[in-house]
Amino acid sequence: MIKVVIALLGGILMGLSVAPGGAFYGAWIALVPLWVLLFYPQTEIKKNSLKVNFQTRWKRNLVDNLKLFFNQKTLLAFLWGVGYHGLALFWITGIHPMTWMGVPWLASLAIAIACWSLITFWGAVLVWTWAVGMSFFETLSMGKQFNDKNQLTGVDRGLRILLGVALWCALETLWSHGPLWWSAIAYTQSPHNLILLQLGQLSGFATVTAAIVGVNGMIAEIILVMMLKKPRRWVSFRLFLMPLSFLFSLHLLGFYLYNRLLNDLPSQAISMGIIQGNIPNEIKLYPQGLAKAIEGYTDGYQKLAESKVDLVLTPEGALPFYWKDIVSYSPFYQAVLKEKIPVLLGAFGHSNADITNSLFAIDAEGKQISRFDKVKLVPLGEYIPFRSIIGGVIKRLSPLEGQFTPGNPQQILMTPVGQAIAAICYESAFGETFRYQALQGGEFIVTAANNAHYSHAMPAQHHAQDVMRAIETDRWLARATNTGYSAIINPQGRTIWLSKLNEYALHSGKIYRRQTKTLYVQWGDWLTPSLCLIAVGTVLWRNNFRLM
Repeated sequence: MIKVVIALLGGILMGLSVAPGGAFYGAWIALVPLWVLLFYPQTEIKKNSLKVNFQTRWKRNLVDNLKLFFNQKTLLAFLWGVGYHGLALFWITGIHPMTWMGVPWLASLAIAIACWSLITFWGAVLVWTWAVGMSFFETLSMGKQFNDKNQLTGVDRGLRILLGVALWCALETLWSHGPLWWSAIAYTQSPHNLILLQLGQLSGFATVTAAIVGVNGMIAEIILVMMLKKPRRWVSFRLFLMPLSFLFSLHLLGFYLYNRLLNDLPSQAISMGIIQGNIPNEIKLYPQGLAKAIEGYTDGYQKLAESKVDLVLTPEGALPFYWKDIVSYSPFYQAVLKEKIPVLLGAFGHSNADITNSLFAIDAEGKQISRFDKVKLVPLGEYIPFRSIIGGVIKRLSPLEGQFTPGNPQQILMTPVGQAIAAICYESAFGETFRYQALQGGEFIVTAANNAHYSHAMPAQHHAQDVMRAIETDRWLARATNTGYSAIINPQGRTIWLSKLNEYALHSGKIYRRQTKTLYVQWGDWLTPSLCLIAVGTVLWRNNFRLM
């Protein structure tokens, strides 16, 4: 029972590290308890166990093989994942109550709990898979050399840390290509630890994840060494200089990157106007909310136009109408024709019989010059997975009629003031979406979101995601949301302006076009495959290439 509590508390500590908690320092030790629980018994490896080679192991019966996947240790890893993802993503329960959509109160509560449980389970499976993988490699790579006390050597421990880092990064990369993705442990450092987040310029979020797992692994292995001393002597505190030195070196590199001059030229400046409409979801798609949206965004646009901004940015679904209807009937469009200030308007588009969640780039003459359709749709909220199979059973959690359809992953957004890197709401978690557009010439970032569905923790984490994307691509970022947080972020991740929650807000501020290309933009996540190749190669070498 004590092991269960320790595993859960470790995951909860990692969960407390994410925004808005701000205890980012907890992430550097939160994985240590799980690591120690996983590897303490195996660290005293007997030489006889080395007689079981790879082929013999997998010729054993099915029950023995299943024990590798389902045992006390992998269960502890799953519980750690439940603690982390369950706490970090608890804000998803904020979709309750959905009575405004016609869902009964109890059914709404059940749906909220089911959604939270599903995404928590999926995150916990990542940690469970990591534990299974580490257990598998443990039998192949550990214990090849012993000291005089029949304990693992420093080489074995170093290899275990390398394997742990490589496997965790690989799994997060794999999960990030799926439909449910949000909480990489890298985002525990955002937006507070901007120094370390600069490492995202090198290989994206995987660089920060690798740093966190690596430091936790070093600390855990030192604790294991101290625990296994016979007699036990807790005097080897000088060993902790290794992870502390590593952590200091990472921050020193980040400090260097953080303090580089931006060198933004006045000729590249854009005066960006942002409107935060503050339309509650309960009324957003009903007559009262539609009228409020038309009035609020039209009035806000006119006021920003008077201040002579270069471009106005609105949130996701600011005017929840089809673009063709806005052109035909909306006072907002008439204001654009009159004021002649370009705008990026959140509205709906058509794609055959389905709907697109889009940003429309409108020039000073009221012409649509480009359009960005949301690519990463929210499961159940914007589309039904396996629609042909379960579409008749599960109703999408939206009062809109029709099915959203995703945009082309290779689309780009041209605006009257330059090529933008665009993302709508959920897409802020997917760094590759930003990287691709930066590689294609995107000069600044615009993100649009609603965020009215959930508790205040969600917009804080959303802001944290955008901070990471600005750093990784070395771009200025402007963000418009319905209820907050709207923001302007510079390429170092510093928040220049941040709106308040649940307030109508107008803001004009400068951002700058940039053409730089970070190492991450040019090469993508090169660190994860490199770590995996080195780790697997080392395992093969230490097994003398004789696996069969």
